[in-house]
Amino acid sequence: MELLMHLLVLQSSTVMYLVIGGASLLLGTGIAFFLVNKVVRGKSNNLLKEAEGEAEMIKQQKILQAKEKFLQLKEEHEKLINEKNGKLNQRDNEVKQKEFSINQKLEDIQRKNKEVESIRENLNVQLEIIEKKKDELERSHRIQVEQLEAISGLSAVEAKAQLTESLKEEAKAEAMSLINEIIDEARMTATKEAKSIVIKTIQRVATETAIENAVTVFNIESDELKGRIIGREGRNIRALEAATGVEVIVDDTPEAIILSAFDPVRREVARLSLHQLVTDGRIHPARIEEVVAKTRKQIEEEIIEVGKRTAIDLGIHGLHPELTRMVGKMKYRSSYGQNLLQHSREVANLCAIMATELGLNAKLARRAGLLHDIGKVPDDELEIPHAVFGMKLAEKYKEKAEICNAIGSHHDEVEMTTLLAPIVQVCDAISGARPGARREVVESYIKRLKELEAMALSYPGVLKTYAIQAGRELRVIVGSEKVTDKEAESLSFDIARKIQDEMTYPGQVKVTVIRETRAINYAK
Repeated sequence: MELLMHLLVLQSSTVMYLVIGGASLLLGTGIAFFLVNKVVRGKSNNLLKEAEGEAEMIKQQKILQAKEKFLQLKEEHEKLINEKNGKLNQRDNEVKQKEFSINQKLEDIQRKNKEVESIRENLNVQLEIIEKKKDELERSHRIQVEQLEAISGLSAVEAKAQLTESLKEEAKAEAMSLINEIIDEARMTATKEAKSIVIKTIQRVATETAIENAVTVFNIESDELKGRIIGREGRNIRALEAATGVEVIVDDTPEAIILSAFDPVRREVARLSLHQLVTDGRIHPARIEEVVAKTRKQIEEEIIEVGKRTAIDLGIHGLHPELTRMVGKMKYRSSYGQNLLQHSREVANLCAIMATELGLNAKLARRAGLLHDIGKVPDDELEIPHAVFGMKLAEKYKEKAEICNAIGSHHDEVEMTTLLAPIVQVCDAISGARPGARREVVESYIKRLKELEAMALSYPGVLKTYAIQAGRELRVIVGSEKVTDKEAESLSFDIARKIQDEMTYPGQVKVTVIRETRAINYAK
């Protein structure tokens, strides 16, 4: 029993202890929770304050950014408005100017309307006066006619018929006399007029003088290239001569190689090929053949282009492609030292001018003049004259009958059947006989120019003389201290008269005497 009581006391004390321990634990836990809560609240407050500070800072930054953006937009908007205002002001000014000019024009129109009205009123008054005078004249005329009828015993119609008949007879007699005089005068002046037309035509056209047609000089930088062009044992020069058909002469002439051939196309192919080979630096037989082939193709294309450009320059259309090619090939042909293309162009222009003077078709004349020597272009030797061959070529390529006849008859091999034929013949002769045109007359041409200058130089007071424009103008420079203005005029007349009396020349020679005064000083 005591043991039981002891156990109960022990148990109760244990429970008590446990209760007291639990209370203590609970109390400690509460205190700890309170303290933790207090610490957490403190930190939360700090975090909130920091967050609020940062938020305030961000807010201020955003407000500043918004203000800057607003100011920027405001500035752009004001700038845009200023530009629009400027444009509006400019347009307003333009409108005002236009309005001002319109008002001025309206005022001018109103003033002119008033002037017109005034003129109209004056005209009406004058018309009324004229009508009154007309009525008075008609009444006077009727009275006079009645008086004449009474005196002559004839009516006005009968008198008019008699007068018309008598006037007709007189007019016929005068007309016959005048016609006879005109015919006689025309016979006397026809030759002179024809010469005048020819001379005017010659004066309006002039091309270059004679050219060489046998050799071309190819210049090189140094004589060292001659050895490379000749090649080992002469193989390069032999390959070039075989490919081009041109004789290549390499002699002691410094920095020059001579290309000799009577065919200008071959010489040009050789010259261009040699230029390309020297520029490229690779000179050997295979390369030479390749370059010559390319150059020959380029020359062929250039010939066609020259033919087209010539036809365009002369206003000739619808030319057959083969004829165009032949025209281009004329550039590399010559006759008596005269370039065939230049000669044909000159003849074409001469024919057009002369046809215009005579009232004929200038286009057909220009076409016939360009094609008149087309028979000289083929490479093969011809058994027939070049004029006849050219006529056959023109017929083959569907040229008009007038042009074919003009081509065939310009050396009298074929009978002339149109007025175009003698024009082509004459213009061909003019171009060939022009001073300096062909090599055979160059010496006499130069001699005539020297005689012109020497004749003017023989006069006292003449310092220098220059014959220019192929001898069509002579400029004489005299000393101002020796010749006066009046004496200069007299000198010009005297020189012109002496040239006219003592020299033979085509066309006319213009003599210009130049007298000038020069004042010269030196600043030292």
